[in-house]
Amino acid sequence: MVGNAHSEFEPGSARTIERAAADWLARRDGVGWGEADEAALEQWLGADFAHRVAFLRLHAAWEQSDRLRALGAGWQGAGPPPRGHWREPPLDRHERMLQTLPARVRPRLLPRRRLAGLAAATAALAASALLALWIGHRPVAPVAAVRYDTALGQVRTVALADGSQATLDSDSRIEVRLRAGERDITLSRGEAIFAVVKDHRRPFVVTVDGYRVVAVGTRFSVRRDAADLQVAVTEGTVRLESPSTRGDAQPSALLPAGSVAQVRADGVLVRSLPLAQVEQMLDWREGMLAFHDIPLAQAVAAFNRYNARKLVLADPAAGELHVSGNFRWDNEDGFARLLQAGFPIRVEYAPGRIVLHAR
Repeated sequence: MVGNAHSEFEPGSARTIERAAADWLARRDGVGWGEADEAALEQWLGADFAHRVAFLRLHAAWEQSDRLRALGAGWQGAGPPPRGHWREPPLDRHERMLQTLPARVRPRLLPRRRLAGLAAATAALAASALLALWIGHRPVAPVAAVRYDTALGQVRTVALADGSQATLDSDSRIEVRLRAGERDITLSRGEAIFAVVKDHRRPFVVTVDGYRVVAVGTRFSVRRDAADLQVAVTEGTVRLESPSTRGDAQPSALLPAGSVAQVRADGVLVRSLPLAQVEQMLDWREGMLAFHDIPLAQAVAAFNRYNARKLVLADPAAGELHVSGNFRWDNEDGFARLLQAGFPIRVEYAPGRIVLHAR
């Protein structure tokens, strides 16, 4: 029977955990490692699944680094050199271990535009009003939609005609209509991050299945899954409007930066999280997935959004296991190996899929 390994993973502490894992590896590779040290290491690994993930990732990268270094130095042994062979100071080993990990890239924020200049002269305003009144009696042609989409495993950033930007996740699609009084975007599948240029005269509205996410100038993401809708805000404030019922006004919720709203069949759940954790939820644009004590079933669904070879849960009990850590979304094979090494999971490789069994 598979048990749950709940994590106390703190937002933004991934680098701290990686440094601790590097320190353990450097000490174990040095001289004087004993049974008490091994017991302390096991206790640290068992305290949090994120500790085990960081240790296994760094251990694999370090072994590969030792092989390359041994070849360059003329090592003739069958495998990597034995512990202590290089006689390198622990601090140097610690820093070189950390260099084997990919550096995290901070998200770049879209610069804000300045508002338009002073109003035109009174005569020009009057002429514009008369022109608008004349045009208002004429039939207005519909605004053609511009469609943007991505293939499986592709991430794409597009510049919209108003100066805003949209970053589309894997297998996503949006349709953009820029009208005189509104900027209308329809998300028909997947996820997109919107960096919105401020324009008080034209709200920026993302529509998904009757729900409207309304902003003026801000930065947020909208994801559409088969079962629910998610809105995550990293800058400014947006308004989430639910579909109206019985013809009355649409119920709405204001979402400031750090908010994550989940729309499900039973209603809307709004959580307030540390901004760093919300930013990590959008690390997919850098090729990474960040998990914070979530069921394995959710992690599997996240990997499957990017890869043709699917992860499959053979046992419902395995899907209830909680996991934490940072992973590359194009390395589902490495994720499966880490599960098998650190948890009661047996991995079966089949054509087009990786099956996860509870042990």
